[in-house]
Amino acid sequence: MTDVLAGAADETIPGFPMPRAADPAFVPPPEMMRLHAEQPVSRVRLWDGSTPWLVTRYDVRRALYGDARLSVDPRRSGYPHSSAAFRQAFSQNPPSFLNMDDPEHASIRRMVTAPFTIKRIEAMRPAVQRMTDDFIDTMLAGPKPVDLVEALALPLPSLVICELLGVPYDDHEFFQSKSKVGVRRDASLEESRAATGALLQYLDEQLEAKLAAPADDMLSDLAARMQAGDLTRHEAAMLGLLLLGAGHETTANMIALGVLAFLEHPEQLAAVRDTADPKVLANAVEEMLRYLTVVHNGQRRVALEDIEVGDRLIRSGEGVIIPGATGNWEPGVYPDPERLDVHRDARRHMAFGFGIHQCLGQPLARLELQVVYGTLFRRIPTLRRATGMEKIPFKDDGVVYGVYELPVTW
Repeated sequence: MTDVLAGAADETIPGFPMPRAADPAFVPPPEMMRLHAEQPVSRVRLWDGSTPWLVTRYDVRRALYGDARLSVDPRRSGYPHSSAAFRQAFSQNPPSFLNMDDPEHASIRRMVTAPFTIKRIEAMRPAVQRMTDDFIDTMLAGPKPVDLVEALALPLPSLVICELLGVPYDDHEFFQSKSKVGVRRDASLEESRAATGALLQYLDEQLEAKLAAPADDMLSDLAARMQAGDLTRHEAAMLGLLLLGAGHETTANMIALGVLAFLEHPEQLAAVRDTADPKVLANAVEEMLRYLTVVHNGQRRVALEDIEVGDRLIRSGEGVIIPGATGNWEPGVYPDPERLDVHRDARRHMAFGFGIHQCLGQPLARLELQVVYGTLFRRIPTLRRATGMEKIPFKDDGVVYGVYELPVTW
């Protein structure tokens, strides 16, 4: 058994968070990859002394993601919580959309699927392109160097999700600051409660406003569902909270970290910068999603009945943790996985998860990444880091990997 002892409020499973050893920016930690090679289904010990299963192999992960014998409900005994604060918070609050099993999960997911269809998202491309160009115009008109996180990576997905949901962009600093607490691994229960409470109150007020003056946006749709009795007020606010937070945090990190990865791989950058083929650009985004796999907390489940996985038996009531990076870096699936190759066929990656709980907003994330990567380097072909790699603050303390700042110049 891998003994992964904990800090005060966290476990340190190999790879959670991701201290990137050989290349601190991009390479999964050797300990996680060693475990993956030697024991792809193994026991680990968490902060509370519990011993869930860590499943790292690609084919097993893919199968378990869609296995109805695993539950995502964190209130169940044996669920592998990441900290005491999370365990207490889940025990005291009703489950959110993300922590429901079918059929409840499927029922609510159907209510919010329509705005994220590929056709609807693709119709947003001209608007996302205009937003991206506007932010780049502001960058070019201002002083150098500039922090790419503050200038583009964070405000763009924030503006996009505000438009989609129908919340004022003027409030983005408020919800960004509160959302950051939710992805901090070291956040105390009090901090998490206060941040979540403030966001829920904000969204409750927004829903009330949409009842009085509905518009063509997602919060108006949720308000109508609430008024029709399909959703409770709390469920509607929680859905708004999930969409607001997930809609900007992960994409912002992918933008900034992806730009940094391209800057460190100039031949791959050139392939993206110089192409006029949208298929090449789309494929490059898939490879970057595989290569970075920024969500580092792992998908967490608990077995509802005994499950045989090769020569292992996961018994009912035992926890399961399914990390993202190992399968996306499996040599048998992706030859030379440590090599960033924008011409690689990376479409079967699981950066968005897999199965019934895979990320609802993935079409939107793909669109934003395609527009940013395809525009930034074309418009600023001499873009480069403005500081050494050793001075860039990486998010080793969060469940979503990225950089806090990325100073660039040209």
